[in-house]
Amino acid sequence: MDNLNYQENALSASNPPPYSEKQPYSQQPPPSYMPANPAMPSGYQPYYFPFNEVPSYGSVTQPPLHTTLVIPEEPTLEPDHLEFSIFTMLCCFFPLGIAALVYSIRTRDANRMGNSIEAQRNSRKAQIMAHFALGMGIGD
Repeated sequence: MDNLNYQENALSASNPPPYSEKQPYSQQPPPSYMPANPAMPSGYQPYYFPFNEVPSYGSVTQPPLHTTLVIPEEPTLEPDHLEFSIFTMLCCFFPLGIAALVYSIRTRDANRMGNSIEAQRNSRKAQIMAHFALGMGIGD
């Protein structure tokens, strides 16, 4: 019985009902905006643009998204007291001489980076620690 219902549905789908105002799709004329013969004339061949080109614009170049402007800083000229720190480390009081050497190296780095405030601070600390190391060496 299921087989009979299936055959009846298949027959009714292929033939539209007589009261339908539309024609079946195979008998409808093409819309007015479509040409009657969609094939291209044989004298013309399609041209495909290369991937990186846009028609009438030439090649495509994409501008950078972000521009980073690097302004070099002028190096500062704070004294680093490196020689004094090395002398106090070797000849006077070793622990304070090492601390003075560390601060004098930090002063040199801050001078190179253009950070004058940090260079002044580290230079002053290096000088103070080197003076204390000299005083401890003389006091011994």
